[in-house]
Amino acid sequence: MRYLHSLNLVAFGLAIICAGTGLAAGLGSRWGLWHFRTGFMLLTWAAYGALVVVVLGLVALVVNRSSNKAILFALASIILAVFVAGIPWQMKQRAQHVPPIHDITTDTENPPAFVAILPLRADAPNSVEYKGTEVAAQQKKAYPDLQPLTVNASPDVAFQRALRAARDTGWDIVESRPDKGRIEATDTTLWFGFKDDIVVRVTSLDSGSRIDVRSVSRVGKSDVGTNAARIRNYLLKIQRSES
Repeated sequence: MRYLHSLNLVAFGLAIICAGTGLAAGLGSRWGLWHFRTGFMLLTWAAYGALVVVVLGLVALVVNRSSNKAILFALASIILAVFVAGIPWQMKQRAQHVPPIHDITTDTENPPAFVAILPLRADAPNSVEYKGTEVAAQQKKAYPDLQPLTVNASPDVAFQRALRAARDTGWDIVESRPDKGRIEATDTTLWFGFKDDIVVRVTSLDSGSRIDVRSVSRVGKSDVGTNAARIRNYLLKIQRSES
């Protein structure tokens, strides 16, 4: 019985360590304690450790089915371990189902240009120079729903709606130029602290205004669909503000 109790304690303790390592993997990157690739490596180790916990927990369940307390302890370890291992697995699954691109825009022929944000990206591995037809083709295949938003409002009114939506979304506004119809902002992801830059362009139409958005990651070959989701949610917020 003492052996079984120790097995449960080891499994639960290892599950806690794996969960803590997984959490620290992203936060350490966000706080600048290590490179994000180190964070990914820590997350991978946490996932492998979690798989060991699952095995230990299953063994504890099989050999100690007579104790309700031991069963609950083992189940808690398994559930926590599955959660930890599931995070990188989900990230990998998402990466396999989206193109390896990180520059997304509603206008692939004439993408909105960054101006004020350029100095902030001076050391960023990813350039803001649009890669052209190859990236555009991958985007259109993966995210065919991303289109410019047409609103039944003057450019001035549309600009204010776009700016309000950007602020409500929680972006850090870098520059707001109503005279140029341009908004530039930065969005920081919650866990790893990745910084992605956004530029919004408002132009006049014969009847109403057109809003285009571009979102570009500073690091990473693939954004795992983050930029497309950001643009989609942002345009939806503007649409809802019209009603």
